[in-house]
Amino acid sequence: MSELKPSSAADAALLHDAGLTPARPATGVPLRHRLASMREAGLLLIIALLAIGMSFASPHFLTWENIRAMLLSFSIEGIVVVGMTLLVIVGGIDLSVGSVVCMAMVITGKLFLMGVDPWTASLAAIAASGVVGALIGLCVTRIGLSHFIASLAFMVIVRGLSLAITQGTPQSLFSLPAQFKFIGQGVIGGIPAVILIFAAIVIVSDFALRRAALLRKVFYTGSNEKAALYSGIRTGRVKFWVTVLCSTLAGLAGVVYTARFGAATPTFGLGMELNVIAAVVIGGASLKGGSGTVLGAVLGLALLSVVTSSLILLDVSPYWQDVVKGLILLAAVTVDHLMNVKKGHR
Repeated sequence: MSELKPSSAADAALLHDAGLTPARPATGVPLRHRLASMREAGLLLIIALLAIGMSFASPHFLTWENIRAMLLSFSIEGIVVVGMTLLVIVGGIDLSVGSVVCMAMVITGKLFLMGVDPWTASLAAIAASGVVGALIGLCVTRIGLSHFIASLAFMVIVRGLSLAITQGTPQSLFSLPAQFKFIGQGVIGGIPAVILIFAAIVIVSDFALRRAALLRKVFYTGSNEKAALYSGIRTGRVKFWVTVLCSTLAGLAGVVYTARFGAATPTFGLGMELNVIAAVVIGGASLKGGSGTVLGAVLGLALLSVVTSSLILLDVSPYWQDVVKGLILLAAVTVDHLMNVKKGHR
C-alpha cells in the first residue's frame, strides 16, 4: 500500500484538514525493513521464484526469445494498466478500456484507408478516446452514476461503434508507412521500441504519482473523498480528469497496437479490462481507492505474463489458463478485502 507522504508544510496541513494522517518519516528505519513491507518487493520475490522454478521445468523459459516475448506481450497492455491504476486509486474503475483500445485501432485504420496521414489519424483516435473518457467522467461527476455502471454502458456503446464503422470486417493496413510501423515493430539498440515507450510511460507516471503535489490529490480523493472536498480539493474535477487520462492512454495503446499488427480488428480487446484490473489489484491497489502504485500494477501484469508463459511452456490448455488467472485475481481481491477489514478494526 502506498502511504501518503507530505512533501511540504502545505501538504501536511492539507492532509490534516482532510482527516488523513501523513505517513511517519522513515528516519531510523532500516532500508531492508521498508523494502520488505512493500508490495512490490513481494511481487518481485514471487516472480523470481517462479522464474527459478520454471528454469528447471523448461529450458526455454529463461531464453532471451521467451523473455522478449513476455515483455512484448504485456508492454502495450501495460500502457492501459498505468491509466487504470490512477483511476482505481481515485476510487473508480473503467470497464470500457478494451473497447476504447479497439475503437482507437478502428478509427486510425479507417481514416488511413480514407487517405488521412497515419499520424493525424492516430491523433484523432487518441482524441476520440479522450472524449469517451470525458463522457464517462461527466456521467460520474454530473449525473452521479458510479464508474462501474457508466463504463459498463460505454463498453457496449464503443464496441458497437467499432463494429458499425467496420461492418464487423477486419481492416488490413499493411500499406502503413515504415515510420509509423516503427513504433510497434521497430528496434532500438536491440530492444523493441514498444518496450522503450512502455518503460518511459511507467517511469514518468510512477515518479509523478509518488512525487508530484498535483497527483497527490488523486490519493487524497480516493482515501476520503468527503474530507478531501472539505479541505478544498475539487474531487469531481480530479475524478473527471483521471477518467479522461485512463481512456486517453487506452487510445494510445490502440494506436501502438495498430502499428504493431498492421491491422484493425473490431473484436480486438475483448476481456482486456479484466486482465488490466487484475494486474492493478495484484499490484496492491485497493478497489476502495486511496492506495496503489504504478510500479506495483506493472509488476502485477508481469506476474500474470510469467504465469501465462509458464502454463504455455508446460502445455496447459488455454481454458485452464483462464481458470488459473481467475484464481490469482480472486486471491488478490480477497487479500485486499481482508486488509481493509483489518484496518477498519484498528
